[in-house]
Amino acid sequence: MSLADGRPYPLGATLQNDGINFALFSENASAVELCLFDADGKETRLPLPAHENNIWHGFLPGGKAGQVYGYRVSGRYAPREGFRFNPNKLLLDPYATDVIGHAHDHSNFLGDDLENPGQPDPTDSAELAPKARVNPQPYDWGTDQSPHVPWAHTVIYEAHVRGMTMLHPEVPAPLRGTYAGFAHPAVIAHLKRLGVTTVELMPVTLHADEPRLQRMNLSNYWGYNPLALMAVESAYWSGREGSTPLSEFRDLVKALHAAGLEVIMDVVFNHTAELDEKGPTLSLRGIDNTSYYHIASDGSYENWTGCGNTLKLSHPRMLQLLTDSLRYWVSECHVDGFRFDLAPVLGRGAGGGYTTQAGPFAAIAQDPLLAHIKLIAEPWDVGPGGYQLGHFPPGWAEWNDQYRDTLRRFWLRDGINRGQLAQRLAASSDLFGVAGRKPWASINLVTAHDGFTLADLTSYNQKHNKANGENNRDGHNENYSWNCGEEGPTEDEDVTLLRTRSRRALLATLMLAQGTPMLLAGDELAQTQNGNNNAYCQNNATSWLDWHNADDEMISFVARLIALRKACPILVNGQWWQDTPSPDGQYDVQWLNPSGGVLKSHDWDDSAARAMMLALKGNILLLINGSAHQLEFRLPPGCWRVELASAEAKESGLHQDEYRASPRSVTVMTVDGGPAQS
Repeated sequence: MSLADGRPYPLGATLQNDGINFALFSENASAVELCLFDADGKETRLPLPAHENNIWHGFLPGGKAGQVYGYRVSGRYAPREGFRFNPNKLLLDPYATDVIGHAHDHSNFLGDDLENPGQPDPTDSAELAPKARVNPQPYDWGTDQSPHVPWAHTVIYEAHVRGMTMLHPEVPAPLRGTYAGFAHPAVIAHLKRLGVTTVELMPVTLHADEPRLQRMNLSNYWGYNPLALMAVESAYWSGREGSTPLSEFRDLVKALHAAGLEVIMDVVFNHTAELDEKGPTLSLRGIDNTSYYHIASDGSYENWTGCGNTLKLSHPRMLQLLTDSLRYWVSECHVDGFRFDLAPVLGRGAGGGYTTQAGPFAAIAQDPLLAHIKLIAEPWDVGPGGYQLGHFPPGWAEWNDQYRDTLRRFWLRDGINRGQLAQRLAASSDLFGVAGRKPWASINLVTAHDGFTLADLTSYNQKHNKANGENNRDGHNENYSWNCGEEGPTEDEDVTLLRTRSRRALLATLMLAQGTPMLLAGDELAQTQNGNNNAYCQNNATSWLDWHNADDEMISFVARLIALRKACPILVNGQWWQDTPSPDGQYDVQWLNPSGGVLKSHDWDDSAARAMMLALKGNILLLINGSAHQLEFRLPPGCWRVELASAEAKESGLHQDEYRASPRSVTVMTVDGGPAQS
């Protein structure tokens, strides 16, 4: 068996009528071997015969679908200079779209010889190494189309594929925790009942469990430890006959689209599962360490992610892998957008500085397939100048932790004045109100997968993360939470009432603020993680949604909030609020005190003042009472109907002149007859 020269493009393994073309980038390698495996696991090594423009390539005549393969790459082993070539290690193709096997915690994956530090480990890793499989999978998309929900109308639902259905009583047991389970009609009916428009899936690309977790019999449940950027996670596959992980994921996207729901993928292009210098050699490290990763002057990894390594997206070939991966998910899986974990890495160059002029931003902006999808940044990492909220290019939206913390402090703590609250309710115009950006760029969140659930935010003053095996050191220490008087579960009716009112008020200000709201899956159920605010390694009932104890009243409440949001034109028109009158004398918003007067300069700065009204265009009033007492509001002239009162079991009909708002509540009122269409 021998290889013909083949072609350097496209990268990866490309099945053709007469064989398979293999192409791999490595700028600093001295030789590359293609390793083919038969059904019995027997390995055949074939040197790639051609090398041009740092692409090693070869063509396997007669190669067929199902071929399993990997690479061995030779070159210098000089860790202090960043070179870690070791042909004893079988390496996974970065362009693999189908992977068999897993990255187990095993010394065979170590690149460095433990007995002779600084020398390559002589142990062969092929038997245990994950391997790529040439497996093109055509798919009948039929009439599938993206819902193309306008940004201004978007309501995001962040969910985990496994956690969504592991305990769902209406999903058949064999499908629970899988893509097929998420696509079940009962799950889609729940999403439609809520009224969300867009499902943001936590990572579904193939990941590895960190060796440290494996030693503790834990796993990386969240999946933020990528192994293959273009392969779907097989652990969420049902294994049904006639299906594959990829086909089942496509079925999920297709089912959500048919229901009018968008699909956003949470992706990790900031680090990989190879971790730090002591981590496993699985792929990029052994292919060309200095090209794929940011390397410090002593040969160690720049750890701007806190995960051990940082992908070098400033390198043209790493940038190509990024954009090729994104195009793959859009073209082959029809996803509607991406949320980028630790997104400042996208803008970091060789020295670590951040700029919106970086290659990844430019490449995405000019790409005809990627330029018009939804792009969301987690705008912080742990590198130099790592907090970049509000500093992403036009067209990007960003998770807004300033919104999160301000709303938590207003409802659960203190120290927030009206001006700070108003700024967040108005889509954080201080951060996003710059040329080219719109209010929807602020992704408003109260909770997310990282941190307390909404129920725990109002039930715990302290994190309770001991089950994670890190002596409660992990997770955020400052959560701006409040247990309402008793830590954890309670039978005290007064504490329970206070918690319920606080949760509803937080949800109301989430859904009725300008910007793009994001709801954490399970918050509508009153889901608890028993005080664990970093459940990344809890693949168990701690993180799985507890459908059996779901709070149906809370589900209905969230659905009503989202419906109210959609019915309020000034919240979904995608334009910045103006607090000066238009030519016809109307205001987008007027900020009023409980007495009905326009807030003056001294009113904005008073953090002891816990209440105000928003008079929105379209004859809509929002009454916010953050105090611990019932409060009387003087209403503008007119007959006002209560559309929603967050603290009340029933709305109280029509009101003129005055309204007494319950403590810790949000009340929505409209002129009798419903919201006026402006």
